[in-house]
Amino acid sequence: MWLKPNRALSRRDLRRLIMGLAALALTTAVLGAWQGNVFAPLFALVESSAVAFALGVAWRAGDRSERITLDESSLEVQSLPGRRSARFQTYWVRIELQSGRGRARLLLTSHGRELEIGAFLGEEERAELSRKLMVLLTELNQQRRR
Repeated sequence: MWLKPNRALSRRDLRRLIMGLAALALTTAVLGAWQGNVFAPLFALVESSAVAFALGVAWRAGDRSERITLDESSLEVQSLPGRRSARFQTYWVRIELQSGRGRARLLLTSHGRELEIGAFLGEEERAELSRKLMVLLTELNQQRRR
């Protein structure tokens, strides 16, 4: 499975949004300067740069993802872009959906270790992922017993 956050804008759409917001801010600043506020264009440039930077940071946060690989002996979670990975034995791993602090957390636990997965997903998506992983692990463990 490949988990990725939902992203509403492409890179091209993000550029268009930033350019549109900057054009509106600069137009308003020019009108303000025409009426006597000489600092309006300078403020508009600073504000447009800050908004562009903040939107860019938020958009790049959508690049993070998690790849979950499940086979007969292990369940592996690889976090990208950091190349961090964790491996759990399929027989011992437990899936817990804990609620608290305003949102539910999906945890994989085994042998005293725990790993939160899908933190960037919505509540319903996390619950669905929990059910799907439980079904897959149950089927895998039943096949092993046969």
